[in-house]
Order: sequence, then structure tokens, then C-alpha cells
Amino acid sequence: MDLKEYFEAHTGTGVLATADVEGRVDAAVYARPHVMDDGSVAFIMLDRLSHQNLAGNPHAAYLFIQQGGGYQGVRLYLTKTGESDDQELIKSLQRRCPSHEGAHAQGRKFLVYFQVDRVRELI
Repeated sequence: MDLKEYFEAHTGTGVLATADVEGRVDAAVYARPHVMDDGSVAFIMLDRLSHQNLAGNPHAAYLFIQQGGGYQGVRLYLTKTGESDDQELIKSLQRRCPSHEGAHAQGRKFLVYFQVDRVRELI
């Protein structure tokens, strides 16, 4: 599956699941990932629980439910490979206008990169 084509062609709801070093799981709503030229994916993250969990446990799962009814989508199994705090790069990748993010989305942002270990259909 070409993830770049897939995420450019579909809108929907995404959930990123992470766990800390002791296995306590967290799930958070996330936008579609940015698919890089090498096939890796990246998410823009605030320094909150998901980002903190990845500091101790690099494994995550991303579930994406396509808009349009039914249960169409994908599941990505991911391993963190790095991150950047280059605010200009992050700003260039943001899909939303900063004025629409609201006060809750303010703070230091990171671009977190993942290798895609496995792709599965939603169902």
C-alpha cells in the first residue's frame, strides 16, 4: 500500500496509541500522518503524554477510520526513529491555520518520525 497516496486521498479520524515504560497505555486523537519520501511517517506532537511515552517506549500504533461510513481504514504499527524540534519545518508541515488550533494546542512542538513496521486493514 502506498501510504502517501492513501492519506492524500482520504480524510477521517486517527488515534495514536502509546505506552510508557511500565506498559500504561494512552490513546489520543491525531491527524493523518505526514508520509515522508522514504516511506516513514511523522506526526506533529506537543510535549504531552504521547510524546513523553515515546521517550521511554518507541513503539506505537495508529488507527485511522476513513470518513464516509462503514469501517474502512488502516492500522499502522510504528517504531519511533527520531524527532526534530525545528519549528520552521513543523510550521511548513502544519495542515491547519494556527489561529484555528486554539489555546489548548499552544506550546513546544516536535516532529516525531516513525518507521512503519506493519500495515493492516482496519477490519
